[in-house]
This record gives sequence, structure tokens and C-alpha cells, in this order.
Amino acid sequence: MTIITKSIEIKSKGENDIIDLSDKISDKITESGISNGIITVFVTGSTGALTTIEYESGLLKDFPEMLSRIAPEEINYEHEKRWHDGNGRSHVKASLIGPSLTIPFKDGSLLLGTWQQIVFVELDTRGRNRNLILQIIGE
Repeated sequence: MTIITKSIEIKSKGENDIIDLSDKISDKITESGISNGIITVFVTGSTGALTTIEYESGLLKDFPEMLSRIAPEEINYEHEKRWHDGNGRSHVKASLIGPSLTIPFKDGSLLLGTWQQIVFVELDTRGRNRNLILQIIGE
């Protein structure tokens, strides 16, 4: 069994920017030379998240709207009393979605559904440079 760690750097535009990572992750699997196994993708930081979604215009609008109903902008967050940075909701949303995903792959291809893409969701109130850590395990 082989374990390889790689990274992907991305730049987000700010809150609710959803970036399709599927092709970049597939490329890293190809570069690794590992044919069969799993890949774990992890975003460093506490205001970004990873999930899978059908990457289409309707869901790209629906997903942020759903998150704003769960953690609306107009309520007070204790986080902001300490830091005064206006992103308490960002931390709440990110913690609900989560910072990592593990996806199986076979014959060098991610085992995703037809309409399933791996996405990064920016939840901070400003654009950020993000570092994604990928750990590829297999043979």
C-alpha cells in the first residue's frame, strides 16, 4: 500500500463561492500513479468546507440560500463579540458541512455518481487563498 500527500491551491471569490474540484482531484490521482484506493481531501481553515453536489445553476443558487436559512446574517453570533470580524455565521456553516471528504477510486477514476461533483464551498465573508490537502492511499 502506498500513501501520497499532495495539495491544491485555489482562490475563492468570497461567501457562497462554490468551486468544482472534481477534475483537479482526478488529475492528482493520475499524477500519483495509484490505480485503486481512496483519496481524502481536507481544507485547512475554519470557514471553508467540502461536499458533493450536482454542480448546476439551480443548486448553485439553492445551496447558499439553504445555508442562509440555517445561519442567517442578521442574527448575533458570540464569535463576533470576541473577534469583531463579521463571520460568525461562516464558522457555523463550515462546521455543519465539514472540512473533509473521502472518495474511493478504481482504475484511476473517482467513483462518483453521474451528477455528483466534489466542491469547495467558501463560507468566509471575503475571498481567500485556500490550501487543500489530498492524501491518496492505495495500490
